[in-house]
Amino acid sequence: HVQLVESGGGSVQTGGSLRLSCAASDNTVRRRCWGWFRQAPGKEREGVAVIDGAGTTAYTQSVKDRFTISQDKSKNEVYLQMRSLRPEDSAMYYCGVGRDALGFCSTTEALYTYWGQGTQVTVS
Repeated sequence: HVQLVESGGGSVQTGGSLRLSCAASDNTVRRRCWGWFRQAPGKEREGVAVIDGAGTTAYTQSVKDRFTISQDKSKNEVYLQMRSLRPEDSAMYYCGVGRDALGFCSTTEALYTYWGQGTQVTVS
């Protein structure tokens, strides 16, 4: 059973930056899909960014050019660098590890097996 632990959340002002980290308990996830998701109060969880074992990334439109997902395979960690933060980015952020579909990683939650406990991001 893989455990994921997120960190790096906090409170920032509009326009600020945060870097989220997600650490996996073992290296079996290296070739899997990693995703960052977020859920604001009263809203459904949405996919934010994904990265595959080859480093290919994809983002939801609202965060393109502001957020960057990256990975450090030697540490079994994935990161989400968030810049130019907006109040609408406020949410609980979760990382997940899952499988691809037809060779591609996506933010389809049904494909994700392991989840972290979440880290809160508040932008005011």
